[in-house]
Amino acid sequence: MPNLSLSYPDDLLITSGKSPQELEEKLLFLLAVKLFELRRLSLGKAARFCRMSKLKFMYEIGRLQVPVINLDDDQIADELRDD
Repeated sequence: MPNLSLSYPDDLLITSGKSPQELEEKLLFLLAVKLFELRRLSLGKAARFCRMSKLKFMYEIGRLQVPVINLDDDQIADELRDD
């Protein structure tokens, strides 16, 4: 699997109040959310992308007021299949 490396300024780390690992997890989550919103990843794939269970990912995007049901017909069929 390809790997992505992302540089970020120290200011971001300081203002976030998070450890480097926590900040990187948050950034990965936010990228997964955006890719889900843009319909580039299904719900299940977005959850796996940011290393969360599907249920936790659904809960977390709900907290951000991102609609969990954002699927076209093909995506609904994919989500209904067992992982």
